[in-house]
Amino acid sequence: MSAPNTFFRASRPMFRSSQFFSSTQKTSTFRQNASKSSKRFQSTAGAPETAAQESLFKRMWNSPVGFKTVHFWAPVMKWALVLAGVADFARPAEKLSLTQNAALTATGLIWTRWCLIIKPKNYLLAAVNFFLGMVGIVQVSRITMWHQAQKKLEADKTEAPVQA
Repeated sequence: MSAPNTFFRASRPMFRSSQFFSSTQKTSTFRQNASKSSKRFQSTAGAPETAAQESLFKRMWNSPVGFKTVHFWAPVMKWALVLAGVADFARPAEKLSLTQNAALTATGLIWTRWCLIIKPKNYLLAAVNFFLGMVGIVQVSRITMWHQAQKKLEADKTEAPVQA
């Protein structure tokens, strides 16, 4: 056997041991910091690209107001109130309740503001409350115009016999 082969065979255990790579050896500060954090260096430019690669469903699923939270399902169910109010546009004004529609109007307008103050901001809930308030305003104005028309008709009926 040649001399170099014998030397390398004899030194193999030394290369494998941790004593050979002692802390007295000079290493760069980058390598020292990288080994402490145990994370690979990644630029911040890569973060938006990974967010853009996620599907809409995955982003909504992981969102603070996503599919698996009450912040999503409460506004979805509240759209039923808006649709019921829109369906009441076809009903005659004398069959509508002023107090109920005033309550829906107040609820819609107050909670629209609240949805924009809370964290996380819930734009879906703000939208449904805004439309609930608008439907309520339309219904309340229809009811008050009907009441005014009825008062005017009663006043005309009471004045008509006096003039005749």
